[in-house]
Amino acid sequence: MKLRRIQAFLLSCRLPDPLELSYYGGRRTIVKRDAMLVRIEGGDGLEGWGPGPASERALETIDGLIAPFLNGREVEELDALRTEFFELPEAGLAQKKVYRAVELALYDLLGKQRGLPVSELLGGRRRESIRLYGSAGMYQPPEGYAREAALIAGLGFGAYKMRPALGPEEDLRAVSLMREAVGPSVEIMVDAHTWWRMGDRSYPRGVIEDLAAAFGKLGVYWLEEPLPPHDHAAYRDLRKKALVRLASGEHEQTMDGFLDLVETAAVDYVQADIVCQGGYGIGERLLPAVERAGLQFAFHSWGTDLEVIAAAHLGVCWPESVVAWLEYPVYSTDRFDTMYPFPLAREILAEPLEISGGRLTVPDKPGWGVEINPAVIGRYPWVPGPWSSFSLISPAGTWSVTSDHSLEWGDSEADA
Repeated sequence: MKLRRIQAFLLSCRLPDPLELSYYGGRRTIVKRDAMLVRIEGGDGLEGWGPGPASERALETIDGLIAPFLNGREVEELDALRTEFFELPEAGLAQKKVYRAVELALYDLLGKQRGLPVSELLGGRRRESIRLYGSAGMYQPPEGYAREAALIAGLGFGAYKMRPALGPEEDLRAVSLMREAVGPSVEIMVDAHTWWRMGDRSYPRGVIEDLAAAFGKLGVYWLEEPLPPHDHAAYRDLRKKALVRLASGEHEQTMDGFLDLVETAAVDYVQADIVCQGGYGIGERLLPAVERAGLQFAFHSWGTDLEVIAAAHLGVCWPESVVAWLEYPVYSTDRFDTMYPFPLAREILAEPLEISGGRLTVPDKPGWGVEINPAVIGRYPWVPGPWSSFSLISPAGTWSVTSDHSLEWGDSEADA
């Protein structure tokens, strides 16, 4: 099958008004949400679609390097094609990550050409569905977290993830109120990545340990990124205290970093994002390592339903004892109010995903098994600039957040 055209579309969904969120270390502003949609045309009128990293830098890489490389190629073995691209002198780490994201659309195209679901191209599914946890919980008063936890449990999710940053006492009160609101049967995940992003107000190690112990007593399922993610030794030390299960991995930049996290047993749950951190390459080395170490894996997914289904096709190729969870962001709709609206996330597919009882059933039709809604390309034109920023109290400064969730702060800094 010869590739005819490779296109990438940057899309933006601007919020009606900027969302201003105060937290213990400062203020966060969210003005929009972005996405990338990749389309690859093959023979016989077939098209492969996939999610991509929503940045102008990634688009330049696709238009200037990846698309010219792929155009006109015969595609049968994706491994051989990838190896050839990786040998290009222009292909550094950043370019390889973008290629791995573009490759997701190639999997959809190849699955359609062969009449197979993507999961079969990845080794074959071992189950038909994957557990989702409802992810929302942007900075709000403790009572707001409790209300939202109950709302998401009412939608059928068996787990809810929130992001605390209210100060230690209020963080603990928030988790306590959430437990009261949902009872013992709904799992609570605490994503503490802001704790190490607050400058001079970042939580000291002793406070983190005290909160971890208190959360453990409240039955918190995992505590995510309570420490700077590069400090694996600190994670190992905290995990040895067995206060609460730990999760990390969203900010790892290399496979060596992932493998160190696994092989030194720094966390209980390893996390990765297939769009930002290496596509299906995580299934080649990372997931086997997680299984050997007796740990568990959970997908990070903070974008559109297309990203969710792409991750799910890999997830069902592994038993639930290895790939335990897939993150499902719960955005505001006209039916319920959570974080903020991001209608593009759902509209990118022609039909809703099949979600019931907190589980996503993975289609067995060719490719992703879902239809893309190309109308979103015209409906959500690209808006340049970062989608979000953090403004710290001390030291005073503002840091942007890019679409690459694996970066700790993004790549720009401005004076406050």
